[in-house]
Amino acid sequence: MKLIILDRDGVINHDSPDFIKSPAEWIPIPGSLEAIARLNQAGYRVVIASNQSGIARELFDMNILNSIHQKLHASAQTVGATIDAIFFCPHAAIDNCDCRKPKSGMFEEIAKRFKISLRGVPTVGDSLRDLQSGFKCGCTPYLVLTGKGQKTFETGGLPPGTEVFPDLAAMVNTLLKNPLPAPN
Repeated sequence: MKLIILDRDGVINHDSPDFIKSPAEWIPIPGSLEAIARLNQAGYRVVIASNQSGIARELFDMNILNSIHQKLHASAQTVGATIDAIFFCPHAAIDNCDCRKPKSGMFEEIAKRFKISLRGVPTVGDSLRDLQSGFKCGCTPYLVLTGKGQKTFETGGLPPGTEVFPDLAAMVNTLLKNPLPAPN
């Protein structure tokens, strides 16, 4: 099985320092949904792993988050893209849970759910914690410069072997031209 794990805010849709708190605020980055469709056409299952501490902060509730994700799914379907699963952490940093990135709990859950080793599975994020959580599980890290990506790149400290791309569309173009070896 070919699997790819994407962060949501700043990778698929525009990010906001004030959180994405409603479906109206969820706006896809140009080319991101089409990139997901190309991944699907190439046989990839696409999974999202996203910190959503806005729930713990009471900026929005589960109904709103579900509405945002419904908009994501519907928007993806309009261009022939499918998101296979969305994993999220609803906790705040002070909760010290295992699922909040940069910890690897969400990625471990993805591995269990899909019954797959994550060794070599591409993971795409715009922040250091996105890359760190996947790297801990053996994922191949990719940084996009959308969202917080430019600042992340300038700060440095990326996991070894991290490749950097302007956006998800450029990353997918390269991935599909130069496929990774099949995970073990």
